[in-house]
Amino acid sequence: MNRIVEHPILGRLAEKRKVIIRVDGKAIEAFEGEPIAAALTAAGIRIFRFTEKKSEPRGLFCAIGRCTDCMMTVDGVPNVRTCVTPVKEGMDVQTQHGLGQWK
Repeated sequence: MNRIVEHPILGRLAEKRKVIIRVDGKAIEAFEGEPIAAALTAAGIRIFRFTEKKSEPRGLFCAIGRCTDCMMTVDGVPNVRTCVTPVKEGMDVQTQHGLGQWK
Protein backbone atom coordinates (compact mmCIF):
# COMPACT_ATOMS: atom_id res chain seq x y z
CA MET A 1 0.00 0.00 0.00
CA ASN A 2 1.32 3.45 -0.92
CA ARG A 3 -0.45 5.44 1.78
CA ILE A 4 1.36 8.00 3.95
CA VAL A 5 0.34 7.17 7.51
CA GLU A 6 2.90 9.30 9.35
CA HIS A 7 3.67 12.77 7.95
CA PRO A 8 6.48 14.91 9.42
CA ILE A 9 4.27 18.03 9.53
CA LEU A 10 0.66 16.81 9.44
CA GLY A 11 1.25 14.00 11.92
CA ARG A 12 -0.39 10.59 12.01
CA LEU A 13 -3.24 9.74 9.60
CA ALA A 14 -6.55 9.85 11.46
CA GLU A 15 -8.36 6.54 11.72
CA LYS A 16 -11.39 6.28 9.46
CA ARG A 17 -13.82 3.50 8.66
CA LYS A 18 -12.47 1.12 6.04
CA VAL A 19 -14.79 0.39 3.12
CA ILE A 20 -14.61 -1.56 -0.11
CA ILE A 21 -15.01 0.06 -3.53
CA ARG A 22 -14.78 -1.64 -6.92
CA VAL A 23 -12.37 -0.29 -9.51
CA ASP A 24 -12.74 -1.85 -12.95
CA GLY A 25 -14.33 -4.84 -11.23
CA LYS A 26 -11.56 -5.28 -8.65
CA ALA A 27 -12.31 -4.73 -4.95
CA ILE A 28 -9.96 -2.31 -3.20
CA GLU A 29 -9.89 -1.09 0.37
CA ALA A 30 -10.37 2.63 0.98
CA PHE A 31 -11.17 4.98 3.84
CA GLU A 32 -14.66 6.44 3.87
CA GLY A 33 -14.56 10.14 3.00
CA GLU A 34 -11.09 10.24 1.49
CA PRO A 35 -10.86 11.37 -2.15
CA ILE A 36 -11.30 8.51 -4.62
CA ALA A 37 -7.97 9.48 -6.20
CA ALA A 38 -6.20 9.02 -2.84
CA ALA A 39 -7.64 5.52 -2.48
CA LEU A 40 -6.60 4.63 -6.04
CA THR A 41 -3.09 5.98 -5.52
CA ALA A 42 -2.74 4.04 -2.25
CA ALA A 43 -3.79 0.88 -4.14
CA GLY A 44 -1.14 1.49 -6.81
CA ILE A 45 -3.59 2.56 -9.52
CA ARG A 46 -2.07 5.36 -11.60
CA ILE A 47 -4.16 5.49 -14.77
CA PHE A 48 -7.64 6.96 -14.33
CA ARG A 49 -8.67 7.70 -17.91
CA PHE A 50 -7.55 7.67 -21.55
CA THR A 51 -7.88 10.76 -23.75
CA GLU A 52 -10.43 10.86 -26.56
CA LYS A 53 -8.22 11.70 -29.55
CA LYS A 54 -4.99 9.79 -28.91
CA SER A 55 -6.06 7.38 -26.16
CA GLU A 56 -3.22 8.64 -23.95
CA PRO A 57 -3.26 7.66 -20.26
CA ARG A 58 -4.01 10.27 -17.61
CA GLY A 59 -3.97 10.13 -13.82
CA LEU A 60 -3.75 12.37 -10.79
CA PHE A 61 -2.23 15.75 -11.68
CA CYS A 62 -3.41 18.87 -9.84
CA ALA A 63 -5.31 17.09 -7.04
CA ILE A 64 -7.51 20.16 -6.39
CA GLY A 65 -10.26 19.71 -9.00
CA ARG A 66 -9.03 22.26 -11.54
CA CYS A 67 -7.71 20.03 -14.33
CA THR A 68 -9.57 17.06 -15.83
CA ASP A 69 -6.87 14.41 -15.71
CA CYS A 70 -8.45 12.43 -12.84
CA MET A 71 -11.92 12.08 -14.39
CA MET A 72 -13.45 8.62 -14.16
CA THR A 73 -16.88 7.04 -14.43
CA VAL A 74 -18.29 6.66 -10.90
CA ASP A 75 -21.52 4.75 -10.30
CA GLY A 76 -22.38 5.11 -13.99
CA VAL A 77 -21.72 8.87 -14.14
CA PRO A 78 -18.85 9.90 -16.46
CA ASN A 79 -16.46 12.82 -15.93
CA VAL A 80 -16.34 12.65 -12.14
CA ARG A 81 -13.29 14.48 -10.74
CA THR A 82 -11.93 11.79 -8.42
CA CYS A 83 -9.50 14.10 -6.62
CA VAL A 84 -12.40 15.98 -4.97
CA THR A 85 -15.06 13.23 -4.77
CA PRO A 86 -15.21 11.37 -1.44
CA VAL A 87 -15.24 7.60 -1.19
CA LYS A 88 -18.49 5.89 -0.15
CA GLU A 89 -19.00 2.22 0.63
CA GLY A 90 -19.72 0.14 -2.48
CA MET A 91 -18.80 2.71 -5.14
CA ASP A 92 -18.28 1.38 -8.65
CA VAL A 93 -15.37 3.23 -10.31
CA GLN A 94 -14.41 2.65 -13.94
CA THR A 95 -11.44 3.81 -15.99
CA GLN A 96 -12.86 6.31 -18.45
CA HIS A 97 -12.15 6.08 -22.18
CA GLY A 98 -12.63 9.31 -24.10
CA LEU A 99 -15.63 11.36 -23.05
CA GLY A 100 -17.22 8.49 -21.16
CA GLN A 101 -20.63 6.90 -21.49
CA TRP A 102 -23.67 7.40 -19.26
CA LYS A 103 -24.96 4.08 -17.90
